[in-house]
Amino acid sequence: MDKQKFIDEFELALDGLEPGTLTMETNFKELEEWDSMQALSIIAMVDADYDTQITAEELKKSKTLQDIYDLILAKKV
Repeated sequence: MDKQKFIDEFELALDGLEPGTLTMETNFKELEEWDSMQALSIIAMVDADYDTQITAEELKKSKTLQDIYDLILAKKV
């Protein structure tokens, strides 16, 4: 799984976010655009793009894009 592709897909899933603004260290919950609807978008994106399901609780425990990326990798093993 490519990290830059993951970042790009995450940015696309968030409405109103300017592309190229995120890194793997970004705390996504501190983004102005972040809300419960965006959380649902990320859960759906992970399911559709990575054929992996993450729960709202797992997303809630995550802080950075790297945390979500690592969670997806762990579930794919």
